[in-house]
Amino acid sequence: MNAARLTRAGRLDWLRLARTSGVGPVTFRELITRFGTPEAALAELPRLARRGGRTRRLDIVTREAAEAELERHDELGARLVCTGEPDFPKLLAALDIPPPVLTLLGPLNPDAQPACALVGARNASAVGLRFAGDLARELGQRGVTIVSGLARGIDGAAHAAALDTGTIAVVGGGVARIYPPEHHELHHAIARQGLIISETPPDHVAQARDFPRRNRLISGLSLGVLVVEAAERSGSLITARLAGEQGREVMAVPGSPLDPRARGTNRLLREGAALIESAEDVIAVLQNTRPPALKEPGGWEYEDEPGDRRASDEAADAVRERIAELLSPAPVSKDELARLTGAPASAVLAALVELELAGRCEVQPGGMVRAAYPDD
Repeated sequence: MNAARLTRAGRLDWLRLARTSGVGPVTFRELITRFGTPEAALAELPRLARRGGRTRRLDIVTREAAEAELERHDELGARLVCTGEPDFPKLLAALDIPPPVLTLLGPLNPDAQPACALVGARNASAVGLRFAGDLARELGQRGVTIVSGLARGIDGAAHAAALDTGTIAVVGGGVARIYPPEHHELHHAIARQGLIISETPPDHVAQARDFPRRNRLISGLSLGVLVVEAAERSGSLITARLAGEQGREVMAVPGSPLDPRARGTNRLLREGAALIESAEDVIAVLQNTRPPALKEPGGWEYEDEPGDRRASDEAADAVRERIAELLSPAPVSKDELARLTGAPASAVLAALVELELAGRCEVQPGGMVRAAYPDD
């Protein structure tokens, strides 16, 4: 697909579809693949939601609401980019299911130089903070952009040290929401010199479900993820796992076995992460890393003819309720659902789109599916 900027009308429809409840990244992609354009997909949403079992009216984002969001971008000096547009970050475009829309605030070009994510504990030790800052500063001086999540602790130290050489903050809330409050000055400094990225509307208050998606973007923007201090149940380990799934390098700094903040990083090392003791170690890992292919995996050729509506409906009818019975709050893969139902993957995906629009499941970008409820 050739990169092309959307018209204003196309951008509004794209944004309306992406912001409508029940339209996650996987469902967005499938709707565009099946119906060809966001305008056509928007017209089909009520029908598909009813087929999935939705009894309440589906609230589709209005054109006025989409216009207001674009005006808010203008007020902030931010910009909205959509998948397939020329300024959409190339490494994110290469993900299996890219985010449909991103808000970018700041002058930094995410494709200008190689990037490495540097993440770690919020309650970091003094030694960990200093080491993270030193690594970020030295890597920046070697032409590496530092990506992190603007959280307390290691994230903040990494961003602050890389301000002058290039840093990207990926946030779970909107780009206008400053969190944590003590990062007020850092947030503004990154917006002036670096880049703040979010999948959510500019004034969105982050919820727990937003952070796994944020972590996916942190790893997706980077050639590798480096973890400095992380407890056993740390969000940084989620970022490292996502990096492995995306084909990125996973690196960790070893720590004392007596420090709970080292248990996560030491476990990563036992599982095969690259051991990092200096910026030179990171450079050596990144130099041997092949960037992922900068072409979206199949299914994003929007100019293709839309899929056959009757065939999709019949395929979904045959398997929808069986899939709903198999789902629970614990995630299961789409491949496992296909195996258990004996249905083709295309039929499973068609049914999942309807179930997600009905508020009965959540289809995650990594290929996992869990049961959901209207108020989930």
